[in-house]
Amino acid sequence: MPVRTLSPTREKTLEEGRWPLRPRWPATKAVRARLFDLLWPSFLTRTDSSQPQQKARRTAYLDGLRGFAALLVYWGHHELWAHDGIGAERIFENAYGYDKQHYMVAFPGVRTFFSGGHFAVSVFFVLSGYVLSAKPLALIQSREFLQLGDNLASALFRRWLRLHLPVIATTLIYMTFLHLFRVKTVLELKGSYGDELWNWYTEFKNFSFIFRGGGEPWFTYNFHSWSIPVEFRGSIIVYTSLLAFSRCRHSKRLLCEIGLIIYFLYIVDGWFGALFMSGMFLCDLDLLAARDRLPDIFIMLEPFQEVIFSALFAISIYLGGVPSRSWDLQVLRDSPGWYYLSYLKPQAVFDFKWFYLFWAATFLVSAIGRSPWLKRFFETRLNQYLGRVSFAFYLVHGPVLWVLGDRLYAAVGWTRDSHALNCPGWINRLPLPRTGPLGLEVNFLLSQLILLPTTLWLAEIVTKLIDEPSVRFAQWLYRRTLP
Repeated sequence: MPVRTLSPTREKTLEEGRWPLRPRWPATKAVRARLFDLLWPSFLTRTDSSQPQQKARRTAYLDGLRGFAALLVYWGHHELWAHDGIGAERIFENAYGYDKQHYMVAFPGVRTFFSGGHFAVSVFFVLSGYVLSAKPLALIQSREFLQLGDNLASALFRRWLRLHLPVIATTLIYMTFLHLFRVKTVLELKGSYGDELWNWYTEFKNFSFIFRGGGEPWFTYNFHSWSIPVEFRGSIIVYTSLLAFSRCRHSKRLLCEIGLIIYFLYIVDGWFGALFMSGMFLCDLDLLAARDRLPDIFIMLEPFQEVIFSALFAISIYLGGVPSRSWDLQVLRDSPGWYYLSYLKPQAVFDFKWFYLFWAATFLVSAIGRSPWLKRFFETRLNQYLGRVSFAFYLVHGPVLWVLGDRLYAAVGWTRDSHALNCPGWINRLPLPRTGPLGLEVNFLLSQLILLPTTLWLAEIVTKLIDEPSVRFAQWLYRRTLP
């Protein structure tokens, strides 16, 4: 840093102590650097290839998988929204060949990339069960029960805040933005901002109370946040199960985990609990494998693991494409390739797709952990970046779609009924060719050149300003409560 020289007059007054030295330009420079760091998207920053890359963490691929799953949620919502005018839901969320419709976007395996949002959410829940139980299970296997109690107390105290503070902040900002600029979207605004704020409060307090007995699961200020209370319920299941099974022998603990999975999946309609317990079970197996303490049955199967996990991956991709437009089991039986599989659905599960997605997500996470080429893919820089911003990306992609995406799709030729009311001036302002296969049309893909970078950019800002500070605030608050 260059050194500034002082004038003789200023140097003399400093020696006499009449005023302190105030290097204003370095402070201004620091502010500019901070703003640049905040606003400049990191995906536009080139990495120095001469620097040695750090070795990836053992579970780095899980972060990449979470980020890729968040991208699938984004892509699926945009596909359905842009193609709503041609009945996209009927095409994208039914099986290939259903009702004599043969579209490549619905072909097994392919449709995951066009309507794989529910599959991605199932993967989220398995990953959460895995990650939340990793440290406690390591303490359990080391018989460090005192530290286990401290860990679970801290985790449970912080969990609600960590999940809901970003939802509170992003929905308030979104609501305020709509009122401030009088933007029309799917959200019907109240007469005044005060009325809107009260409506937001009454909805959120019920939305965030996970033990409510009924009511709508949706939070109208961000429909996609429906999974957040489910995430919290699953977290409580994981934490209480860890404490309940902490003194069990490892073989009996595994049996208890399997027992809970069976209970949630086959006895009661608790599919989300089964997903979280599945993540906990897979984490327990991985930690036991690292200590050479796996049960004999897994050791016997070790020579065949490449074939087994390749088969599990293929089954996962197929089951992940379960038809999801209807809850009617007859629709599933009428879907090509699903007739015999439909008889596997247990009586307890009401919405049948979650039963098949449980197995799809469980098989996927277990297969990726045992497949070096899949692990390398999810450890790439792109997927690691998506994993870092995944929570914020999940929260902001809806508002960006409803404000900017809706207008941009209307401008390039993807019109829907609501455009006549919400943004009539945008309809066909910049018509582009609709050539290309369904789901990959020119006007849809060109729109993504604006929408995807914008969403990622806002996700980075929310990560830095809201998500990460929420984590630190929850940690600080918990420390303030300790003796």
